[in-house]
Amino acid sequence: MNADCWSVIKASECDVDLEYFTPLSLCSRSRRTGQYNVQRGKAAGAALGSSSGKAPYQRCSSQDSLDEQAMVDYFKEVEIIQRSGDAETQEDLQLKVADEGEQEEAWLMEAGLATLFDESASDGEDGIVLLSTLTRTQAAAVERRVETLKQTLRKRNKPYSVPDVREIFKPSPASQSKDEAGSTERSGSSKQEVEGLGMLGNGAGPDAPGGGADSETDINLEVSFSEQALIYKEGLKVTQPQNEADDRLPDFKVSQDKTGQTRVGDLSDEDMKKVRRLVLIEMSALFDTCGIEVKAHKALKVKVRESGLFGVSLSTLLEQDQRRIPGTKVPLILQHLISHIEEQGLDTEGVLRIPGAATRVKAVCHELEHKFYESMFPWESLKQHDAASLLKLFIRELPYPLLTVEYFNAFISVLKLPTKKQQLQALNLLLLLLPEPNRDTLKALMEFFQRVIDHKDRNKMTLNNVAVVMAPNIFMCKGFRSKISEQQEFAMATGTANIVRLLVRYQNLLWTIPKFILNQVRKQNMENQRKMNRDRAVKKLLKMMYDRERASNKQESNAEGGFIRVQAPQFSMVSMAVQLTEDLKASDVLTRFLSQESDSRRDDLCLYEMGGNIKERCLDEETYIKALLELNPTAEWVIKSVQH
Repeated sequence: MNADCWSVIKASECDVDLEYFTPLSLCSRSRRTGQYNVQRGKAAGAALGSSSGKAPYQRCSSQDSLDEQAMVDYFKEVEIIQRSGDAETQEDLQLKVADEGEQEEAWLMEAGLATLFDESASDGEDGIVLLSTLTRTQAAAVERRVETLKQTLRKRNKPYSVPDVREIFKPSPASQSKDEAGSTERSGSSKQEVEGLGMLGNGAGPDAPGGGADSETDINLEVSFSEQALIYKEGLKVTQPQNEADDRLPDFKVSQDKTGQTRVGDLSDEDMKKVRRLVLIEMSALFDTCGIEVKAHKALKVKVRESGLFGVSLSTLLEQDQRRIPGTKVPLILQHLISHIEEQGLDTEGVLRIPGAATRVKAVCHELEHKFYESMFPWESLKQHDAASLLKLFIRELPYPLLTVEYFNAFISVLKLPTKKQQLQALNLLLLLLPEPNRDTLKALMEFFQRVIDHKDRNKMTLNNVAVVMAPNIFMCKGFRSKISEQQEFAMATGTANIVRLLVRYQNLLWTIPKFILNQVRKQNMENQRKMNRDRAVKKLLKMMYDRERASNKQESNAEGGFIRVQAPQFSMVSMAVQLTEDLKASDVLTRFLSQESDSRRDDLCLYEMGGNIKERCLDEETYIKALLELNPTAEWVIKSVQH
């Protein structure tokens, strides 16, 4: 087995902060005082369980909080990892935080704003359009980093061309015109909008369903998270933060949005690029607003295997797999391990918690490396607990952390945010920032963990039990424990387990794109169209735009006449007219289509919103077409096959 596959985070550079982790009774006499009494050596081992591996207590079944008993499995898992064959020693790889100035440059480049410090950058026009759509808190995040970069360059006596922040956000004459007056929330209008919405989510007022006393559990996706945090910080909310919020997981809910929910994978690559840039700015603005500094590590460069299964990067694995099965988004080895565990039955007590035999797991790992792609591996002989151990080994042996080196500290810092709602919002943004292979693989794992939890009455694996067992496998990079004290380790145990709890518990909310981000993408696309229309030198482009506008106007008049034209170029019925009503949903359009196209399966089809102010968007079946038409009046409607 290849041991050259771990990354190490040096404790002094990880900025581990004990303050925001819930201390354990095992190592703390008081939550309030924060005085730790760390048990060491054999005494600590005895406190965690007997040598037989059985805990001297009844396993915790609570879904609401982590306590001393529930955390015993965490440290047992750590001990198993240490004893396993993949814990071979190797030279530590030290991660470094980028120097001041260097970090700001990298951030601006990733946000598509390199032109703010490099006039030769190619993102000039796109950057200007992006800036025009920012909220006041997002703009403040950009200003802060530009100003820091400017001061750093000045200290180094280096020549620089960083503009004055006042020039960056100086309104242009065009942006002051009536038709563009609503393109930014950077003025006080953001504050008024949040107050008007009552922070209740998607326009619900105090007397609306989901309003009033339940507002703490309503997720507002229409207003920037950082704007909501600012209003909260300024004291406009009546309810104050509760320090004990970590002890419970509320039932958060999102009010129905008639324009539909947008999940990861629903948008075109071009629009997702815009989403990612906006999300980076928004995430930074959220942490800035809450006074939390997050230092990103430099990208890690390590020697990794170029083929195989374990210790291979996700990108390499997917390249291998896609040559065999085009469109694969989650490594095949992981898919097979999950399927095998489920086929053996999720009612097995201690699934994921009870380890397989170490020597047998090593042998199976070696056999998989040689036989998996040849379809010669004897899956019928693989024991369930061995398969679970292999799944955890696969995660640990990734050469780059599943949560990435760049955003590892940000994930850890989520628990510094004052409310569960803000923690959830930050996780939502961080997941959208992950590279696609990492995001898809993490999603597959969280869905699997939930299926395990669904059988908790028989397998005794509650949300807490799964979280504490999987947290060290997801968060502990190789060599990490050798770089932190026992005191820090105890504190991080509950912190990382709580993050895994949030990822599993709220996965249906986390892998979605907030509406305010999508609206900003729409504004960028509209502004880009305006700029293209103003460039009269490009005659051919103008003609194309004119033809498109005529076609769109024709569709709009059809809608006004009570019908929309739905295209289905991949199928025998190329198009059909659908009567537009207040209650018409995307699901109704698909039902109408399937009634005439019997050879197609509903699960394989999606109604797409295309053109206008969006490139392409697969619609949630609960989307109301008329409401969406008001948001994007020149959109076209296309039914296409989707790849699962």
